[in-house]
Amino acid sequence: MTKPAGSAARRTLGEAPLLRAAAGKSSDRVPVWFMRQAGRSLPEYRRLRADSSMMSACFDPAMVCEITMQPVRRHGVDAAILFSDIVVPLHAAGIDLDIVPGTGPVVANPVRDVDDVRALPALAADAVRPVADAIGLLLAELGDTPLIGFAGAPFTLASYLIEGGPSRHHERTKSLMHSDPDTWHALLGSLAGITRTFLDAQVAAGVDAVQLFDSWAGALSERDYRELVLPHSAAVLAGIGVPSIHFGVGTGELLGAMRAAGPDVVGVDWRVPLDEAVRRLAAERPDGPAPVVQGNLDPALLLADLPVLEREVRRIITEGRAAGGHIFNLGHGVLPNTDPDVITRVVELVHSVQP
Repeated sequence: MTKPAGSAARRTLGEAPLLRAAAGKSSDRVPVWFMRQAGRSLPEYRRLRADSSMMSACFDPAMVCEITMQPVRRHGVDAAILFSDIVVPLHAAGIDLDIVPGTGPVVANPVRDVDDVRALPALAADAVRPVADAIGLLLAELGDTPLIGFAGAPFTLASYLIEGGPSRHHERTKSLMHSDPDTWHALLGSLAGITRTFLDAQVAAGVDAVQLFDSWAGALSERDYRELVLPHSAAVLAGIGVPSIHFGVGTGELLGAMRAAGPDVVGVDWRVPLDEAVRRLAAERPDGPAPVVQGNLDPALLLADLPVLEREVRRIITEGRAAGGHIFNLGHGVLPNTDPDVITRVVELVHSVQP
C-alpha cells in the first residue's frame, strides 16, 4: 500500500504500560483506556460538537485533536484513541454515505451485485490527509501517552455497504456471502485494501498502535468467519508495523479465529471472562506466546453503585492475570449517559491494583 509523503518519525514509547502489555511484558500497573472514551459522555465534547456533523468533525484536524485529547486530560488514561469513525475511509474514497444522528452510517447506493463491487473506488492516502494532520497535532500534545489509530474491519464495512445502514440480522450480507462467494471475496478484498490504506496512513503519520473493529462479526458462525472473513482481516493486519488490537462484539465463539488473523492483542467483550478467553485464545496457538487480551468490563456497570463497580474491576484484573498481558478496557464502548467522574475513578482504581 502507498504511504503518504512526509511520514512522521516513529516515537520511542516502548516503556509505556500499554505498549509493554501489548508485547506481553510486565509493567508497574495495568494500563487502561476505554472505547468511546472521547464522545458523548463528556460535556466538553457535546459543547464542541454542538454545531458540527460527525463527518465534518472527523475531517477537521484541530477538532479531532481536541476531542482525542479530552479524555486523556480528564481521566488520565494510558492511551488516546484517534477520534474518527469506521466509515471515514469509505467516505474519503468517494462512496456516498452519511452518519445520521440516532441511526448511524447510511449508504445512498447499497452494494448488491458484482457490478456494484467493481464500481467501488480505491482509497488514496491523500484523501485522508486531514486525519494524518490531526495525528501530527496530537503527537505534539500527548507527550509519552500512546496514540491508538483505528479502522473498521472488512466484514463490518461490507455489512454497512450491503444493508445500506445498520442491521440487526445482516440478512442481505449473509445471503450474498453464501450465494455468491466470488463477489463476496471481491468485495472484502476491495474493503481490505481501503482499510489497510487508511491504517497505513495513520501509522505513517505516527500512531503507536492500531485497533481493528469488527463490530458485527459476532453475527457469524466460526466456520463462516474462518472461511469468508478471516483471510481479509489477516490481510489488513499483516505487517502493519505497530502493535495491533482486534475487537468485535459478541465474538466469544470467534476468539481463536480472531487470533488467527494475526493481531498482537485480542479484545474481549463482557460476555466471556478473561481467563476463559485466554484459554480459548491459547488453544488456537498452543505453541505460541501467551495471549494478550484487552477488556472487559460491562459498560452498563459504570452506572452501578461504586462497591459493585469496584468488585467487578478487581475481578477482571484478577482474571486478566491468566494472560501474557492485559489492557483494561470495557467490553464495548462508554455509554452516553455515563458519569465522567465514574470513569476517572475506574482509572484510578485500576492503577492502584497490583498487576
